[in-house]
Parts: sequence; structure tokens; C-alpha cells
Amino acid sequence: MSKDYKPAPPKAEQKPNPFLNGLIVGLLIGVGIAVAFTVYLKGGESPFSTKNGPAMIPESGNPVETGKEAKVDEAPPKDRFEYYNILPGNEAKVTEQEIKQLESNAQAKETYFLQVGAFKTEQEADNVKAKLALLGLEAIIQTATSPEKGVLHRVRVGPFSDPSQLTKTRGDLVENGFKPDLIKVNTTSPQ
Repeated sequence: MSKDYKPAPPKAEQKPNPFLNGLIVGLLIGVGIAVAFTVYLKGGESPFSTKNGPAMIPESGNPVETGKEAKVDEAPPKDRFEYYNILPGNEAKVTEQEIKQLESNAQAKETYFLQVGAFKTEQEADNVKAKLALLGLEAIIQTATSPEKGVLHRVRVGPFSDPSQLTKTRGDLVENGFKPDLIKVNTTSPQ
């Protein structure tokens, strides 16, 4: 057999993949922007530091005693917010007699809401709010927590201070199949 003396062509060098390089650079830029945005939102605090700081190691050479029981504070924790206790006391259901009295009284000082319903899920409350919007009524959803019933999402129309507007809106709600409850909210002015 004959031998080929021609030099072999040089092997083609592998070119870097531009897609892979772009992906890596894009990810690094994205992570950098996310960290910068987090630092901006936290007001200059590092998002990687813990709130409690590093654990303190005792400097003395004595071992820490773990056999002794620590005194437990038996006092119940103080509520962080007071409005959980304040809000339930400012509402009361109104009877039919009080509605008639309200209509006769031209100068109403209290604020009234028509509560259309109270629901366990926010989605149900939002559906009722949408139905009321189709009727041309602006409703609000108030989320309240009670010890007996848990979290309730209340759908309310109002506030009303004009008895004629209240009566008209209540009639519209009853006409469209809703069973509104009249809620009186006592508003006290700070002195």
C-alpha cells in the first residue's frame, strides 16, 4: 500500500457557544439586580444577614450548665395590637324599630353600613362584591378575626348617614335577592 505524505488538515477549534455565554451573563446580571433591589427595599440592610445576629459563644472556659430549669414567665403575652379588642365593641346590629326611628330622625350622628354577608374565603366575598358592582353599588370587604368564628370577610355597602339613601339602597338589595343587615358603627371623636 502507498502511504499518503500530505499533512493532515488541522482540527477545527471548538468555538464557544454564544447562547450559553449569554445565558450565564444574563443570570449573573439578574441575580445582581435582584440583590440590589432587595437591599434597596430593606433600607440598606444586607439580605444575607440574620436578624438576631451571630450566636454568642461564652468567653469563659466554664461549661454551660444545662441541668437547671429556666424560670418560665407565666404571664400571658401582651397583645401587640389593641384594635382587635377595640373594633368588636364599636358595632351593633340594628332592629326594625331603630330603622323606623332613624328615618324619623333627620340628624343622624351615627354611621351605618349594610352588611350583605360574611364569608370564610376572600374569593366568595369578592364574588358578592362584584355582583353588587353590577347593581351599581360600591361595596367594601372588611376582614375581621373573631375567636369563635375565625377569619371572616365581611361585604358591606356604605357608609350611610342619610336615612333616605340607606332605605333606598336596602330596598334595592332586598329586591335583588340579598338579605342585608344594618350595622351601626359608633364613631367617637377624640377629645
